[in-house]
Amino acid sequence: MKRYIFITIEGTTFQPHSDSVIPDVENSQVIGFAEGIDADEAFSTLLNDNSYLQKSSFNEVIAYQLSDDSHQDKKKFYIPK
Repeated sequence: MKRYIFITIEGTTFQPHSDSVIPDVENSQVIGFAEGIDADEAFSTLLNDNSYLQKSSFNEVIAYQLSDDSHQDKKKFYIPK
């Protein structure tokens, strides 16, 4: 089985501690993770396991296949101030 991350480019967000009522950052949002023999099967699994997604306002979702050891290759970064 292959692992996938599903994201959307729909939506906006606010910076931490923002006082504005207007979203100020366009972003990608993680919709979820799922496994399957291909992206289509993984997407079906994602929807079956997260039925609330069909009631959400998100329409377009993008799948990226993750490497087998992607969970071990993560690294955290901080934005310098």
